[in-house]
Amino acid sequence: MPVLPKPEYKPSSWQFNGHIQTIFPSLFRKVAFQYQQRERLELTDGDFVDLDWWRSSSANKKLVIITHGLEGDSRRQYVLGMAKLFSQNGYDALGWNCRSCSGEINRLPCFYHHGDTTDLRQVVNHAIERYQYDEIVLIGFSMGGSLSLRIAGENGVPEQVKKVIAFSVPCDLLSSVKMLSQRGNKIYSNRFLRKLGVKIKVKEKKFPGRISYTGYKKIKHFVDFDNRYTAPLHGFTDAYDFYDKASVKPFLQNIRIPALVVQAKNDTFLSPECFCYEEAENNAALFLEVPDHGGHCGFMLPGSEFSWAELRALAFVNDN
Repeated sequence: MPVLPKPEYKPSSWQFNGHIQTIFPSLFRKVAFQYQQRERLELTDGDFVDLDWWRSSSANKKLVIITHGLEGDSRRQYVLGMAKLFSQNGYDALGWNCRSCSGEINRLPCFYHHGDTTDLRQVVNHAIERYQYDEIVLIGFSMGGSLSLRIAGENGVPEQVKKVIAFSVPCDLLSSVKMLSQRGNKIYSNRFLRKLGVKIKVKEKKFPGRISYTGYKKIKHFVDFDNRYTAPLHGFTDAYDFYDKASVKPFLQNIRIPALVVQAKNDTFLSPECFCYEEAENNAALFLEVPDHGGHCGFMLPGSEFSWAELRALAFVNDN
């Protein structure tokens, strides 16, 4: 499918660059939406993930499953906004939390990462088997976008999964890590590493001798974190092996259900390699949209309760 025409999206004039469009909604946006129930899903390896539900009735068979980004959770405003809009338009909403992201540390030494769709696949299967949903839409942001796209491109998805939508996706991990290492992006990488460090401290107490916090404050880049923690905990040779195998870009060619990828040109997290023009041009199921603005998971609209991303996702589901 050729790349879609540039959308007519413009943020408020005072949101004049990608940093403001990224940071302002993260700090100041407040979505009036509450989940009705939290459910703990026991995983096949003995760990767990927590699922936050909004369900209209047991008769509803349409569900949106929303996956957050790195060190996010189901209560991030971009997740709540998407859940609220879809819940107002005939869908039940499920915002799930990756391991260690629901407010309680997970049981096993491992965490979660861009290339591991095992948990998302179990969440999807659980929704189908327990609640009998027959129409499911997957929506993900940043890392959650990687997972949502990858699950569709790895081994296929159950027939109940009809569409996939992903925003601000680091499709090529190594190049995105290099972007986050640049001086202008240190505010983001420092925040990620600080939040991960809190969890490493907890893990050290649970798994003494296997996970150590000693010297953590010397870690200044993702490569160092991933070499020390991500790679050994998840079976990769080193950080670069992880970036190569966990990147979603090679899997985009295999997607066979309608999938929308939205990458803002001014997203400072994304390198040119993350804008998958060739993959979209050679896959009839893959739609790529590249607005000039939006930042990273921002996309706020002046005078609107909902972001442009949320409205765009609903339009894609309804129009295609």
